[in-house]
Amino acid sequence: MKKIAVIGTGYVGLVTGTCFAETGNQVICVDNNAAKVEKMRNGEIPIYEPHLDVLFERNIKANRLVFTTDLLEGIKDAEIIFLALPTPPGEDGSADLSYILGVADELGKIITDYKVIVDKSTVPVGTAEKVHAALAKNATVDFDVVSNPEFLREGFAVDDFMKPDRVVIGTSSERAKKIMEQLYKPFVRQGNPVIFMDEKSAELTKYAANSFLATKITFMNEIANFCELVGADVDKVRIGIGSDDRIGKRFLFPGIGYGGSCFPKDVQALVKSGNEHNFSFEILKSVMTVNEEQKTVIIPKIKNFFRGDLKGKKIALWGLAFKPDTDDIREAPALYIIDELVAAGATVTAFDPEAMPNVQGVIGDKIAYATNEYEALENADALVVCTEWGIFRNPDFDKIAQLLNDKVIFDGRNLFDLNEMNERGFYYSSIGRSIVQK
Repeated sequence: MKKIAVIGTGYVGLVTGTCFAETGNQVICVDNNAAKVEKMRNGEIPIYEPHLDVLFERNIKANRLVFTTDLLEGIKDAEIIFLALPTPPGEDGSADLSYILGVADELGKIITDYKVIVDKSTVPVGTAEKVHAALAKNATVDFDVVSNPEFLREGFAVDDFMKPDRVVIGTSSERAKKIMEQLYKPFVRQGNPVIFMDEKSAELTKYAANSFLATKITFMNEIANFCELVGADVDKVRIGIGSDDRIGKRFLFPGIGYGGSCFPKDVQALVKSGNEHNFSFEILKSVMTVNEEQKTVIIPKIKNFFRGDLKGKKIALWGLAFKPDTDDIREAPALYIIDELVAAGATVTAFDPEAMPNVQGVIGDKIAYATNEYEALENADALVVCTEWGIFRNPDFDKIAQLLNDKVIFDGRNLFDLNEMNERGFYYSSIGRSIVQK
């Protein structure tokens, strides 16, 4: 059993703290938001993530997972301190390290015995050195700084943490290595690797992984756009290349671009880090440009169908989160599409199983919100699909046809079968496939 402090209870921090508590460790989560801490103490979970609520409630009841706003109280008995703090992009695209370095500075003043300080946040190469320097200014005891990037997929974060493909740990300290090895031992009993490396390599590994996946998605989106021009079917191309073991089947599904808290921020930050070292990531610059355009690639299709005039048109929109099984709307393509539709004079009624409160908190009553997917369709002139939630995959098409003013669907996630859309008499426009005409 380890005594662990997790500073920051955002998405990464809360999953990290809860999952460590689940394996018998004593975990204190520290956050400066008093109202949020009070809610968590009362068993209210602040984020939506499948299966997290069960672990969260169980470990609170067992008193293995506790919460505080007091940094000293949180870290005084901890052997390992995880920094799970935000690193938002600055105006120039660089990762803002002020939260991490500010806490590191405070920790240096209050630690009284050896601690392992772990960077769990996604941070640029060289951050461990900066954290070490911030601690060393005031620390009077030994400590080590470790880089331990997370590889959690929203919607699958609990499984990803409890059964990781790999654990990456960056440290040059044998003492810290032994402690981290013991900590992660319960999570890799099936033999998946714990990979030790230097701190800079660990920091870069996270950026490289996310940037590669973003590149893979973006490449398929470009192929999809080209398919539409030449009459090819992107689904067939995807299957054809995905069967090659060197390429693999995953992250080849075209759509309206990637979003979320990781890919946009991490690609941007890696490009900025390159610039700081007089290195230009030309591929990643193109990835950012293409993805930005891809988020609204469906808008010209909608405008063309309505002959350039969307004034007074009512659009039903399914899906607001950047991906299914999360309430995260950061950089969600749906928000960009809403802006374009409203600017063109359309009204929008949206439904999402989890993300509507978050969207309402950002854009208010700019759009209407339905209580279910079918209510959103009432008297709408077209349906736009933005997120591939499971409940949207096999809908009642007869009900859709009855509720819409016209049988028109624009699908940004290629959920539906072209032949079925044709047989049912829909106008159906998707990504990288032929348009089904009524």
